[in-house]
Amino acid sequence: MNDPHASSPVSRPLSRIAGSAGARRHFRYFDYMMASFVGILLLSNLIGAAKLATVGGVTFGAGILFFPVSYVLGDVLTEVYGYANARRCVWMGFFALLFMALMSFVVVAMPPSPDWGCASSADARFADVVARESAGAICQTTYESVFGSTWRIVAASVIAFWAGEFVNSFVMARMKVWTQGKHLWTRTIGSTVFGQAVDSVIFYPVAFLGIWSHQAVLTVMVTNWAMKVAWEVVLTPATYVVVGWLKAREGVDVFDTDTDFSPFAKTDAV
Repeated sequence: MNDPHASSPVSRPLSRIAGSAGARRHFRYFDYMMASFVGILLLSNLIGAAKLATVGGVTFGAGILFFPVSYVLGDVLTEVYGYANARRCVWMGFFALLFMALMSFVVVAMPPSPDWGCASSADARFADVVARESAGAICQTTYESVFGSTWRIVAASVIAFWAGEFVNSFVMARMKVWTQGKHLWTRTIGSTVFGQAVDSVIFYPVAFLGIWSHQAVLTVMVTNWAMKVAWEVVLTPATYVVVGWLKAREGVDVFDTDTDFSPFAKTDAV
């Protein structure tokens, strides 16, 4: 594939800048991309994480359909805005996940009102339970099944995201320098291979080892890693379009030749 900005609708040439300059620069669309990244990250963990789906005889967590989009956006952020700006987004996502976990814990733990009504309490199949207990009791049970998570799953999710996304951005940024900005597809796929591997190696053992068998943990870990990488491959054309559009409008191409890649380095951004 060609460079993502080669077929851009805007003919203005791009200015090559170093990562430190990119960290200090104000970009037109960076805030929108960061908001999209954090929003999709939270929604994929909140809505999809609790549901198992079976399609064509294959059972998987429904959130896997959308969670990889956050990795695609992570690739776009690193490619267009540089590692330092992507680092800001990872930290924003990390703290947003922590707040979501705290809020879920507090809200789920609060005692339900006996008169609390919901879809489950109105379901005829649960009429006997509602009569013996209360509408609020059954609503609390269904609420916990969706929004309640064990401390292991919460910890695994937050740590795996943090480590996996930083590895993803690091590989993406370093490969851009090595390839001189060419062959974007090698960077998006290569960074996902490593980033998702770290994510999966941390998440599944921390969340389920000792609860699932070792074989089950290994099988799900490898299967989900492969599915996420496959999603990255499928979404590569869309990544090219988004990267090309953003670069053309920002007018620069950031290369992390002088960047401090520590996750804890200070970002001097305006």
